[in-house]
Amino acid sequence: MSASTSVGTRFKTGQQSPSRARYEFDGYVDGTNWPSPTAEERCIELERGETFPPIKSAEKACWWKLTRHL
Repeated sequence: MSASTSVGTRFKTGQQSPSRARYEFDGYVDGTNWPSPTAEERCIELERGETFPPIKSAEKACWWKLTRHL
C-alpha cells in the first residue's frame, strides 16, 4: 500500500501504516464498543511504517480508519 491508499480504508492494531496520515478509531477488533477510548486516543497521526497501536486505556486491539493524508 502507498500514499494512494483511499480515505476510509481500515487497518487494525499491529499492521503498519502505508503512508503518513491521520487515522480515527473505528471500533474494536472483537466487535465490542465498550469501554470508549479517551478523547486523546480517538485520533492519531502515524508516519509510513509505524505500527497501529491498541487502545491502551481499554487494553484492546482496534480498527483505525484513514481520514487524511498528511
